[in-house]
Amino acid sequence: MAEPIISVSGLRGIIGSELTPEVAIRFANAFCGQLGPGPVLLSRDGRTSGPFLCDAIASAIVASGRDCLDLDVAATPSVGVAVQALGAAGAIQVSASHNPSPYNGMKLFGPEGRVVPAAFGNQVLASYRQCQEDPQKATWAPIQSIGVRRRIEDPHQAHLDRVLATVDAQAIRECRIKVLVDSNHGAGSILASRLLEALGCEFVILGDLPDGQFSHPPEPILENLSAVGASVTQGGFAVGFCQDPDADRLAVLDEHGAYIGEEYTPVLCILRALMRHLGPLVTNCASSSMTKDLASKHQVPFFQSKVGEANVVDCMLEHGALYGGEGSGGPIDPRVVLVRDSIAGMAQILDLMAATGRSISQLVGQLPTYSMIKDKMTLSKEKLEASIGLLGSKLQADSVSTLDGVRLDWADRWLLLRASNTEPLVRLIAEAPDRQSAQELIVRAKTLMETN
Repeated sequence: MAEPIISVSGLRGIIGSELTPEVAIRFANAFCGQLGPGPVLLSRDGRTSGPFLCDAIASAIVASGRDCLDLDVAATPSVGVAVQALGAAGAIQVSASHNPSPYNGMKLFGPEGRVVPAAFGNQVLASYRQCQEDPQKATWAPIQSIGVRRRIEDPHQAHLDRVLATVDAQAIRECRIKVLVDSNHGAGSILASRLLEALGCEFVILGDLPDGQFSHPPEPILENLSAVGASVTQGGFAVGFCQDPDADRLAVLDEHGAYIGEEYTPVLCILRALMRHLGPLVTNCASSSMTKDLASKHQVPFFQSKVGEANVVDCMLEHGALYGGEGSGGPIDPRVVLVRDSIAGMAQILDLMAATGRSISQLVGQLPTYSMIKDKMTLSKEKLEASIGLLGSKLQADSVSTLDGVRLDWADRWLLLRASNTEPLVRLIAEAPDRQSAQELIVRAKTLMETN
């Protein structure tokens, strides 16, 4: 049987060949063994494989001597809020995020209501590997100590209350904004509907039944959203919001149905946050320079982390960040929860529209203009590491960072090369004021790597 893709924050794989009930049970037991006292929450997105995986995971949780609090279908950020609200030891969200329907996965949350940091995740992984080699090392509770599985009837309200507390709900209600949401049969439709009702919006939700029957490929990127853009235009909507299956990522369409890009989602939220308070900002090193520009404009500190939600959160906590996020459509507002959050993103972008009286296209038009290109090439991690000095000297970068792979910066552009941990691939991301300049950076880097 093929191995699922396992990281410090969880795993994902194809159902039946990589991810089976046996794998899920073993991984859940390893996770429970690393937690402090308390119940463990369990939730899922809408995928058809979710119910049977949850049954297997729930059995592992109770057999590990813990109560299992079952949220059923809920957005990933709602799980983080629920961990805090219910005083849980941790949580497992059953989701494969933006992967297609044959996949599912397990995302791990610690007692703080955030995705587990690397050190904790490595402990879980080590325990899982030990039990994989020797099943006798699994830790199961005696009969008198087994837990119970209980259903939590409304896992959404606490999250909604926190999100509403970050916006001027009455001002949004007075605007009667017409909103189209594409939940694409994922977990986000439940809370999106309640949010927009609370904000007095006129709205339509596409794919509002969370059954995992995706209407289009689930990643909310340009090539997957042409039909949604057409619906925005035809319906006369002021904005289109597109969620991924577990609702931690958000893409935005303007009033013309144009896809403005996931990079803009956290930036628009940060723009609204800075209108109220000033404070440090954090993004990962693969996110657009727009946040850095906003930090410079408002004279607040700006920090970059390694790629990955857990790394962004670590950096936010270290620097007491006002706001953070990842350019893949993941705003992180510590007032709500330290998790990427499409629900907070929708509310705060609507709040920005109400506060400024501007459309999405007008708001985007006032931000710096950049073009970002993503590419990849066949290359080992070792070859990349050996070529860092060559890249810096030949490309004459103003600065070189090895925080995560190698990032080369110039005054108005940057290039990031990161090696895959699972394949002999290097991923390249370049951002510049125009597409041609970004493409030139990619081409020059690939040429150097291929000829040396």
